[in-house]
Amino acid sequence: MHVNVFSAHAFEQEFLLQANQGRHQLQFIPETLSLKNAAKAMGSKAVALFTSDDASLHVLEKLHVLGVHYVALRSAGFDHVNLPKATELKMRVASVPAYSPYAIAEHAVALLLALNRKLVLAHTQIEQNNFSLDNLIGFDLHGKTVGIIGMGKIGGIVARIMHGFGCRVLVYDVVPVTAAAAPVEQVSMERLLHESDIISLHAPLNEATHYLINRATIAQMKDGVYLINTSRGGLINTEDLVEALKSGKVGAAGLDVYEKEKPLFFKDLSGQPLHDDLFETLRALPNVLITGHQGFLTQTALRNIADTTLYNLNQWDQGEASVNELNHVPL
Repeated sequence: MHVNVFSAHAFEQEFLLQANQGRHQLQFIPETLSLKNAAKAMGSKAVALFTSDDASLHVLEKLHVLGVHYVALRSAGFDHVNLPKATELKMRVASVPAYSPYAIAEHAVALLLALNRKLVLAHTQIEQNNFSLDNLIGFDLHGKTVGIIGMGKIGGIVARIMHGFGCRVLVYDVVPVTAAAAPVEQVSMERLLHESDIISLHAPLNEATHYLINRATIAQMKDGVYLINTSRGGLINTEDLVEALKSGKVGAAGLDVYEKEKPLFFKDLSGQPLHDDLFETLRALPNVLITGHQGFLTQTALRNIADTTLYNLNQWDQGEASVNELNHVPL
């Protein structure tokens, strides 16, 4: 089967080729899928998409006209895909639901540790022969209360790690937490916001969670709270966060995602103007640490993403369903 791999990054191509084992014709396209370049999928039965690709209504219609039947996502999230339209067009869509929850959970904790102990600033000062410690004071994680919003696999691993640090762990989820690898207290959103010293976001992005963190919810938080987001940028109203960071209401933010990241992340824009004043303001704040959506970026995760993506494609090529399909389309 001929497969167009949009947003094909150098860091993943080797893993995809190894998983493919020569079965499919993989055409790597560095550009992000959009309505303008969807025609590049002509001649392909399937496309393999990344989180930065646009699989909205009109793009899917274009792909359907070109003869694309299958959409293999190289991600767990699928908020960039119009699933109702894909189902209407009888296009099968499958994701990679669990490539490595440890990778993202560990990155969330790394952001917290780096922020708390001022590691980036400390390294910068050392490079400048400044060995003063006066502005590098952090706090003990032991005894702090950590609030985890979203108790899926990633949230559960974060809970286990933070429990290992000696933290009290509060969790909020729309479904009951029946089992956890570490002692947690499932509480209301209001209580989590009110009592947590640190809040880590691990919820999917949908209509209910869009701008979950906003001026009103931030007002319910402790003064100086640390906020970590390795899930989806749209969970946070960035303008409200910037205001809270400037006032000190939010003590620090560690962000691996950003609500307007698509034109920025996964690209080398060195020497170019960004044309995003909000991001520039956010990046310039001294109590913010941003990474470019790299929480998933481990060898284990990349191998699992490639293996599952190719499994989905193999199943379709054999005329069979994949266990990872997101919509129900008759074979």
